Amino acid sequence: MLVLLRVGFRWVLSAFLLPAAFSVAGPAAAAASVPCAGADPAIVSAGVQGTSSDGRINRYSIAIRVVNLGRATQPSNVLQSVEIYQNGIKLDTKGLPPLRPGQAYSFPYVFQRSIDAGEGTSTLALKLVMRQPSPPGKQDCNASNDAYTVTF
Repeated sequence: MLVLLRVGFRWVLSAFLLPAAFSVAGPAAAAASVPCAGADPAIVSAGVQGTSSDGRINRYSIAIRVVNLGRATQPSNVLQSVEIYQNGIKLDTKGLPPLRPGQAYSFPYVFQRSIDAGEGTSTLALKLVMRQPSPPGKQDCNASNDAYTVTF
């Protein structure tokens, strides 16, 4: 009898707490799916597009794609780039043009490594950086999609 009461109590408690939990999490989840009012450049994908080799070094062509997921066009004077890191060391910086809502910009990055390196042993961290304006404000109104990691 104690077990039945205990199970019943847990069910009743969760029935009272569940609506409260949804009322708190609901607006945040809905806001995440709606584009922000400003511009929102985001790194949406990165992956190996092709490889070449000279017998000692493999060259990996990494295709990187950035899209403005926001509702606003970025002004012509915006300065933004994607920085490329490996093990915390910055390897390169690639500039990005201002983007209209929904507009995509793709570019390659060539990474070299030994032919002896195993599959899945190299990881690049990509970070979208806004130099102007600073702080970015409406030119990057969602910083949560400004980083991407690719392993090959």
